[in-house]
Amino acid sequence: MDFVLPGADSLPLQAVSIPLLYVAAVAFGRWLKRRHRVPLGLMYQLFAVALAVYLPLLFAGLHHSRHWGVMRHLGAAVAMLAAIFILSLVHRYFWEGWFERKQQMKAPKFLRQIFTMLLFLAALLWILLQFGYTTDITAALTASGAAAVVLGFAMQETLANIISGVALEIGKPFKTGDWLIVDKQHAEVIEVNWRSTRLRTNDDIYLDIPNKTIVGATITNLTYPTRQHAVHITVGFDYNAPPNFVKDCMVRAAMSAEGVLQTPPPKVFLKDFGDSAVIYEIKFTMDDEARFNDICDAIRTNVWYEAQRSGLRIPFPIRTLQIDRPKVQHDNALTAAKTSARKQPILQLLEESQIDRLLLHAKLLRFGRGERIIVQGEKGDSMFILLNGEAEVLVHMNGTDTRVATLRTGDACGEMSLL
Repeated sequence: MDFVLPGADSLPLQAVSIPLLYVAAVAFGRWLKRRHRVPLGLMYQLFAVALAVYLPLLFAGLHHSRHWGVMRHLGAAVAMLAAIFILSLVHRYFWEGWFERKQQMKAPKFLRQIFTMLLFLAALLWILLQFGYTTDITAALTASGAAAVVLGFAMQETLANIISGVALEIGKPFKTGDWLIVDKQHAEVIEVNWRSTRLRTNDDIYLDIPNKTIVGATITNLTYPTRQHAVHITVGFDYNAPPNFVKDCMVRAAMSAEGVLQTPPPKVFLKDFGDSAVIYEIKFTMDDEARFNDICDAIRTNVWYEAQRSGLRIPFPIRTLQIDRPKVQHDNALTAAKTSARKQPILQLLEESQIDRLLLHAKLLRFGRGERIIVQGEKGDSMFILLNGEAEVLVHMNGTDTRVATLRTGDACGEMSLL
């Protein structure tokens, strides 16, 4: 059987134009990839081939011939590959370009996935309508209606998580890198995806919480609007301790802890009268939630040492029988101090009785690691003898601290203040 194709006399011209179009499309893709870093790969190569074949045949009028079925499938393939190409352009120019410049942050992965899914659905619907697939799929859609209803009931939790994820992206109660309090745990946001929110605690434990649960819970964001936020620690002291004196000691302990911001300064409040102690609360400010455990540990450690030096007693529970025998420890410290005092050049001119009288009024003070014994520029009227441990001597000059000496067991400092 003989037949004539419309526009068949122009087919040699179309055969020449196909490789030219392919070369032009490939060159354009390489230019986008090298010059603008557009992520193009194998799918773009397929798009270039399909486009180079489809356009010449379309202009040749082949879509009006008996080969319309082949042209329809080829056109649908070109349209779907074009959607993938458009997604690459959107990823480079919108998500990595405008969005990051405008929002000062990387586009959430979940938001990009939702956009990709919607664009694919829109492209698929357009292809079905444009290339006449609607009649082919009507029966399939009717038959799958019952299955879709069953699937919808089975996926209601998943759909709820997806909708909740969209609400999180629109409302933006938190973003990647923010620190939250979730179920009494301090955790950093690692990722928000289509199903859940992933977090990591201070103990490097990963949490995977469904978006539906996150939306329905009360979340405390410790990073918004700034990373600076207040933290509270409670400590109990003996009823006989004067509250104002206790507050001063606790403020000093908090301010000397590394990681505590000096502005605004720490505050101490008398919170409650407990069964066996007066409860005080330290309020301090920090800006690095990743160091939460270390900072709280440093403050509590400093409070213990400050209480020991100041003669404050942190009482035991009221049901505990505690028998203190501090005299033995004090006598041992007094003996060690007397031995060290005899070795100090400034005290060698004194008689034994004079040294005993001098040490009679001495106090045994304990300092923790990193605490300051003497601060440059402050007034002093005492001399210190190091009975155990080491201490660094730092001089503050030109805005920096310079270590000039290290004191060890038996060394003394502050003798000029004593004089």
